[in-house]
Amino acid sequence: MTTFDKREQGFEAKFAHDEELMFKAAARSNKLLGLWAAGQLGLSADAAAAYATALVTDNLANQTMTLSKVSSDLAAKGISREQVAQKLQECLHQALAQVAAAASKAGD
Repeated sequence: MTTFDKREQGFEAKFAHDEELMFKAAARSNKLLGLWAAGQLGLSADAAAAYATALVTDNLANQTMTLSKVSSDLAAKGISREQVAQKLQECLHQALAQVAAAASKAGD
């Protein structure tokens, strides 16, 4: 195996690892947003967990779909799409930090 082949494999492995982390972060972000939205909607603990899980399983591939779903659910509560988008960004930053911490812990 040449040095070039080894470098190529290294880049491919890093890309796969980064994609996996982003997938986990998106799932965690949707869950965090779902729990927040459920609180705004006044859902019970079981209903809140179901709502958050549905956001993870139904809309994981597309943050725009997640934003639209939560925005429409919260519109009756007077919460704007922009407020939901801001909360989604906060959740994404929190999720990235959590996933990074978990990854570094696993690497120790």
